[in-house]
Amino acid sequence: MIETTKGSREKYYYDPDNRLFHFKKALPLGMHFPYDFGLIPGTKGEDGDPLDALIISEFTFFPGCMVRCRLIGGLLASQEENDKKIRNDRFFFIPEISVQYLPVKSVEDLPKQEIQELEAFFINYNKGEGKTFVPIQTIGAKRAYELIRKQDDGDR
Repeated sequence: MIETTKGSREKYYYDPDNRLFHFKKALPLGMHFPYDFGLIPGTKGEDGDPLDALIISEFTFFPGCMVRCRLIGGLLASQEENDKKIRNDRFFFIPEISVQYLPVKSVEDLPKQEIQELEAFFINYNKGEGKTFVPIQTIGAKRAYELIRKQDDGDR
């Protein structure tokens, strides 16, 4: 499910209890989401929120849009806030309808420069909230799927 659209400076948060979107914050001038950003319904990460999904695509969807995607991998990461350290991984998806990204089967198929820029985005995004985001490593689809299944909260 999309929370925030590609190119947006506005960050939205989906509240599953009330089934509403809330405006969370605005990114600094010059900073915007590189791709649509959202969540994986029916999961829960260490931060108590659904797992994060980055939808790598030539399209721009809208908040609340459900997009049928294929998993290509993820970015394992830790996050620190108020002396508390948790895992806060990002999972990468390609929409099934994508033509431009059809050849991308794994996160390893993305240019290394693009992965570095995504890592830098998440580091800077979290720094703006007073959090430290530390990328650990990228992983392939199989390992990412196993991690997602471990975080399934049974609401599917």
